[in-house]
Amino acid sequence: MTATPDPAALAQLIDRQAILDCVNRYCCGIDRLDRELALSAYHADAIDDHGHIRARADIFVDFVIARHRAGLTLSHQHHITSHVAEIVGDVAHCTTYYLYSTTAPGDPPALSLHSGRYIDRFERRDGRWAIAARVCLVEWSGAVSPVDAARLIPPPATGAATRDHSDIQYRRPLIVEAPPEQ
Repeated sequence: MTATPDPAALAQLIDRQAILDCVNRYCCGIDRLDRELALSAYHADAIDDHGHIRARADIFVDFVIARHRAGLTLSHQHHITSHVAEIVGDVAHCTTYYLYSTTAPGDPPALSLHSGRYIDRFERRDGRWAIAARVCLVEWSGAVSPVDAARLIPPPATGAATRDHSDIQYRRPLIVEAPPEQ
């Protein structure tokens, strides 16, 4: 006997995959300095708070691409690991763990590693899942070559990580205010 797929469970899987695909498009777009691909992960009015910059998605992506093109790094890669999506209707609250590596100019070039979580509110608008609000929470950051112990302490720009329900991951709904100049 063949089991009949549960339409609700199938729809949930399709939504989860669309959201994860969106996270991966963002990473590929930033790593490849591909503005259009990176922006395809966001709704036009989305706000991204990376601590050192909090801006509408288009301004954020332009800022990051300009910094990378100016030689901040020789290479960079995002590695997506654990991903959790809490989907209710057309809104999803997601936590995505990342590992980000950079190689900066120098003699020898300096390798640094950064890790944390993207805390996102996704919305489905006109059938399309995309980021509506994002906070990039850096949990640790450090130079690998040479090792600099002072850099192993993450900057508290978007708040410190906690191991309880006071962590930003549990904030519902996730709201990121637009900066006053926009």
